Amino acid sequence: MTRYVVIGAGAVGATVAAQLHLAGRRVTLIARGDHLDALRTKGLRYVRPRETRVIDVPVAGGPDEIELRPDDVLVVATKSQDTEAVLRTWAWQPVDASTAAAELPVVLLQNGLENDRAALRRFAGVIGAVVWMPSSHLEPGEVVAPSPGALWLGAYPGGGHPRLAGIAEDLTAAGFHVEVVPGIQRLKAGKLVGNTVNVLDALYRPSDLRAAAARILKQEARTVLGTDDFVPAVDLGEPVKRGGSSTWQSLRRGAAPETDFLNGEIVLQARLAGLDAPYNAALTERIHRAGEIAPGSLDDADLVATLPDLPRRAVLADAAELHALIEAGQAPVLLDVRWALGDPHGHDHYRAGHIPGAVYVDLDSRLAAPPGPAGRHPLPDVGDLQAAARSWGVTARRPIVVYDDNGGTAAARAWWLLRWAGLDDVRILDGSLASWRAHGFALSTGDETATAGDVVLTGGRLPTLTTDEAAALAETGVLLDARATERYRGEVEPVDPRAGHIPGARSAPTTDNLRAGFFRPTGELREKYGDLGGAKVGVYCGSGVTAAHEIAALAVAGIPAALYPGSWSAWSADPARPVATGEDS
Repeated sequence: MTRYVVIGAGAVGATVAAQLHLAGRRVTLIARGDHLDALRTKGLRYVRPRETRVIDVPVAGGPDEIELRPDDVLVVATKSQDTEAVLRTWAWQPVDASTAAAELPVVLLQNGLENDRAALRRFAGVIGAVVWMPSSHLEPGEVVAPSPGALWLGAYPGGGHPRLAGIAEDLTAAGFHVEVVPGIQRLKAGKLVGNTVNVLDALYRPSDLRAAAARILKQEARTVLGTDDFVPAVDLGEPVKRGGSSTWQSLRRGAAPETDFLNGEIVLQARLAGLDAPYNAALTERIHRAGEIAPGSLDDADLVATLPDLPRRAVLADAAELHALIEAGQAPVLLDVRWALGDPHGHDHYRAGHIPGAVYVDLDSRLAAPPGPAGRHPLPDVGDLQAAARSWGVTARRPIVVYDDNGGTAAARAWWLLRWAGLDDVRILDGSLASWRAHGFALSTGDETATAGDVVLTGGRLPTLTTDEAAALAETGVLLDARATERYRGEVEPVDPRAGHIPGARSAPTTDNLRAGFFRPTGELREKYGDLGGAKVGVYCGSGVTAAHEIAALAVAGIPAALYPGSWSAWSADPARPVATGEDS
């Protein structure tokens, strides 16, 4: 009977050893330090959802404590930074008088791309794996395994291996979902895309900015590796809450993280290809100078110090970047929101020329409910917005870029509304359609129809103000009026019943956030809004459209703000509401 020598007794290694042992397969688990001592004296405390068992799995501290046999299989489950030392230690251990361990099959249950290549220098039979396990190892002698998980196995660099089928059968009998696949490195690259976010989980508390950084890390990885995320097409049961990723667990135990072989691998592959992966590089550096910190303890201020352009990239898309994604077959959902006050011909402008693949979005009918007491552009019903979003091809996983031909002042309404409805990865094309044209990129004409999406929207994910809350905020915090200055002062009012502004509001025209059609540099926006301090900020405009653009500019500056959806159209229509005119009041 095959014996599995599992080298590395952490979350993955101990789970594999425990499941094989419980299935009646022969196993020896190789551990070290306090974990080894606990396993030797007390056995493995194996925590499962319905029971906790102490398993007396055979354990050793290294190759000098066991005698290898020709039917053994070596299973490496250490962190990737330890792989080279493990391979060097084990490869030349004697199996019999004429055979070394390098003739045995070695299975590598590790993240990253380097391990299989390193093993092939010494071992003739290398089997790579993609590992999907929710296990945790935080205390010596204990592993928590909500479910065994899944394994995808494949001979490296290709072809087959005479013992692969038997190994897969044993792991299947041990309770794992197992698939034998060709081209294992392709799947491992897809898994690596997802593993790039481990460093964020290990360092930072959850936040919208952390989520934005995760999206950029993964996009860098997709671009460099030329692959999308690997998402299992199998039912692995209910999602499991655990302390954190494998990198989080390493910090929690005071162990070195494997970031050099996750984010560092993206940096390496980028440099070899003459590309850059600045976010992966910066966060690799950051975790190495973090010192002894509690995992997940750093805040957004540290994240922005590490990635200074993150707030801007979280909100805005660059035309050249967008074009590269489209050319690489990774196009986001593109929404053309051609709209301007007094111009009813947005759809005609779209038909005359738009970014290839973009779907036209009518602001008046799709991004707003019918006008009434709540204003000229009330927030739409979430169900109506969901139906519209599905018609545009919106799905939960695909990013979205919105644009117009007017500095983003209309597109920002779609940006804010979709984020309010629960979507995270939505950005505004900086410089609008003019930037796309300036690069000389092609335009399409006529109408385009998207494949129906399946997104589920919720609503309420971004802060809003009622009319009473807007009135109160003008007194207790900061309420910004995003309309043109002359409308704020009450000198003109082309649309709404009364001229002027909400008493106590400050004038901050949306157009001042732009320079030549682009959002101003982040430093300028921070300087412009720097006096807001830590105050609660709200924004209104004529009907809640250009106010969304101001909220986007504030987000670039790192300042959160709430939208008053009814804006001046709702306020001025209520004769009980006071009106101020002139300069700030």
